[in-house]
Amino acid sequence: MTAGSVERVTSDVVITDQYTGTVESGGPAARRSVPGARIVKLSVGPMDNNVYFVTDAGGRSLLIDAANDAERVLDVARQVGGVELIVTTHRHADHWQALARVRSDLGVPAVTGEHDAEGIDAPTDRTLADGDTLTVGDLTFDVIELVGHTPGSVALALRLPDGGTHVFTGDCLFPGGIGRTLAPDAFTSLLDGVEAKLFGRFGDDAVVYPGHGSDTTLGTERPHLAEWRERGW
Repeated sequence: MTAGSVERVTSDVVITDQYTGTVESGGPAARRSVPGARIVKLSVGPMDNNVYFVTDAGGRSLLIDAANDAERVLDVARQVGGVELIVTTHRHADHWQALARVRSDLGVPAVTGEHDAEGIDAPTDRTLADGDTLTVGDLTFDVIELVGHTPGSVALALRLPDGGTHVFTGDCLFPGGIGRTLAPDAFTSLLDGVEAKLFGRFGDDAVVYPGHGSDTTLGTERPHLAEWRERGW
């Protein structure tokens, strides 16, 4: 299949290879290929939540945030194939509305951060702690706990053989700022965590895949850290 082509496999959801980093709820999913992996991004539900499928060269996949529109998520899961695990990035309900159905239909375990699990009204098979690693096929993800948007959101950092880093940040980091917080200490906790654990650890070329909206890079956002701290949101 050539770049820019469109794939349809007896399915309602189209997966296009025209990957821009932006998808729309109800629209096609988009796929990008990076060395050693393929990433499919789908937007679902009234809050335009992003769902990600990350697949290794052997066809084994991780699903990040079964957020809404279970039929659309399952449709893409069938096309991508090989889903072995579902990660929920945090406890806010718009990120797990489809989790129970998707987990049941796929017959795979679901995991989330240890400090957010009790807020998720869907089965969780085990929890993740800061510093854990997740392995799906040939892919290894570093688990990074970030506190402030929720008690224990998790970001996942995928390091690839070419040295590239791809970070799935849930609602903790977006283009233009960190996620919503409800108190000054929560804001400070989240920004401190994002600054130390993401910007302090990964290079400017690290790609950021947020829970809503468009992709960005750490290099694009890094010059604005002081501005974010000053404005307080």
